[in-house]
Amino acid sequence: MERDDLRTPGGIGVPATALSWRFTRSSAPGGQHVNTSSTRAELRCDVAAVDAPADVVARLLERLGTEVRAASQAERSQLRNRERATARLLAMLDEAAAIDRPRRATRPTRASVHRRLDGKRLQSERKASRRWRGDD
Repeated sequence: MERDDLRTPGGIGVPATALSWRFTRSSAPGGQHVNTSSTRAELRCDVAAVDAPADVVARLLERLGTEVRAASQAERSQLRNRERATARLLAMLDEAAAIDRPRRATRPTRASVHRRLDGKRLQSERKASRRWRGDD
């Protein structure tokens, strides 16, 4: 792994050749500074080129597509925006690579059943109080 290569906390390797940067002027706060500096950072990653097992790469391609973009313009510094965009990209890769646990159906708790029925009763009483009763 080269010095410029990245690695996510989940262990997915991202080679530097799969990354491309683009810098543009930001619309974020910064006064006249934003009119003269290209501080917005956009990072693109070729998902097919990441270093991970085949099943993880297939899951990434299914969920993210062939290219992922992460941009940041929150900071006044291009360096800090680069760091934010990199962190965002790595988080997106890890999140997409995660295996979804299947949901196991469970019974509702007794308290949740009571809360639901109490809510229905209150709504019924509220609507009943709006009805016209005629001459009593």
